[in-house]
Amino acid sequence: MEKREVDAVVVGSGPNGLAAAIAMQEAGLSVLLVESKETIGGGMRTQELTLPGFRHDVCSAIHPLAAKSPFFQTLPLHEHGLEYIYPAVAAAHPLDKGTAATLIHSLPETAQRLGTDEKSYLNLMDPLVRDWPNIAIDVLGPLQLPRHPFKMAKFGLKAMTAATFLADRLFTTPEARGLWAGMAAHSLQPLSKMTTSAIGLVLMAQAHLHGWPLPKGGSQSIANALASYFISLGGKIETNFHVSSLAQLPSSHAVLLDVTPRQLLEIAGHKFSPLYRWQLEKYRYGMGVFKVDWALNGPVPFTAPECRQAGTVHLGNTLEEIAAGEQMTWNGQHPEKPFVLLAQQSVFDASRAPEGKHTAWAYCHVPGGSTKDMTEAIERLVERFAPGFRERILARHTMNTQQMEAYNPNYIGGDINGGVIDIRQLFTRPALRPSPYRTSAKGIYVCSSSTPPGGGVHGMCGYHAAAQALKDVFGLKAKPLC
Repeated sequence: MEKREVDAVVVGSGPNGLAAAIAMQEAGLSVLLVESKETIGGGMRTQELTLPGFRHDVCSAIHPLAAKSPFFQTLPLHEHGLEYIYPAVAAAHPLDKGTAATLIHSLPETAQRLGTDEKSYLNLMDPLVRDWPNIAIDVLGPLQLPRHPFKMAKFGLKAMTAATFLADRLFTTPEARGLWAGMAAHSLQPLSKMTTSAIGLVLMAQAHLHGWPLPKGGSQSIANALASYFISLGGKIETNFHVSSLAQLPSSHAVLLDVTPRQLLEIAGHKFSPLYRWQLEKYRYGMGVFKVDWALNGPVPFTAPECRQAGTVHLGNTLEEIAAGEQMTWNGQHPEKPFVLLAQQSVFDASRAPEGKHTAWAYCHVPGGSTKDMTEAIERLVERFAPGFRERILARHTMNTQQMEAYNPNYIGGDINGGVIDIRQLFTRPALRPSPYRTSAKGIYVCSSSTPPGGGVHGMCGYHAAAQALKDVFGLKAKPLC
């Protein structure tokens, strides 16, 4: 790579790297974005993993936080080819008795379908749905004085609780308890741990406010639109460039790294203070995922009709079954009945598979670093709620945690959240500092999901890191958020 000088270099082209590069370029700087793979995207890539014509999302698939991200909303991504598709049912949660709880756009209708838990669900979600536009930027950012402290406090009191504690206080029906457990299990922690309610609340609020969309053509479409906009501003992208040392980069005033603490230490550890290095070395990664993609001869034949209309289906039956499986996984075991997250994009997006055929995408949680093949356990669970599913499988592609990490080095041990998001690492990720995005070395910043607010395709880690670098290094302000 030519050793030319630029104002800033961003390493890594996941959603946060792209967001950081865009925010810096929008401020009038010259920015170079470098990516180790042939294509940009990080966790936003789409490939033919099974058979020709079957397009699978390699990592992220459904994007409740992307479409209405406070930063992405400020960008004209529709002008760069990005189109979202909104399933009528954001998420469905089938039970063994053949019924399913559903999360849909209408808050009253979702609550009504929960029977005797209708009032409890409304009391839980109605305040958050009303307050979310005022607190979104604070929830999806670093710990700071909130713009609306009382509304933020209301959210925080619920969000800091354990999911099982909140469920036991509010819900009595298997439908409401199961639906809630599936949402909270996105935290990749035992549901008895504090803060596991946070992700459940945020995901449910997004469904009622905006839905859970999937990008037409695959998750790669989000990356392509972000890159196209960045280039339209004058930004530069170089692929096939693996960074193992800062010495490889061109001269610049700021470097922003979309990497987790382990890679950060490898790339720039010699620049850091002993205390900061020690903090990075103590950073904790969590459970991993085992993923399966299928090419199918038809849609997944779910027994519950609501599941056939859902973009996402959570498979785990009752709260008790999900909680037990997540606890076992956290303890280093592989449950026979894992919680499975399944997406069926081709039901809504015909571009994902040949005519009359379909794709399905699923993963379960496993201990970090696991190499155990969970295909049988996952397919057995799908078959449990969709008899005849196995007969429709044309081909499959699997990835264990080590293969996930080899594909994307940010997925340490298969951890797709960039590290545990528990009470100890919620706002102090990756280290306890006045700004989590600053390292101890001047001009070097971290902008990955290992910073607040953590995992998800929202770009907010990248935006906040860029805002900090703009202020510190260039005396500039980042563009205000929506």
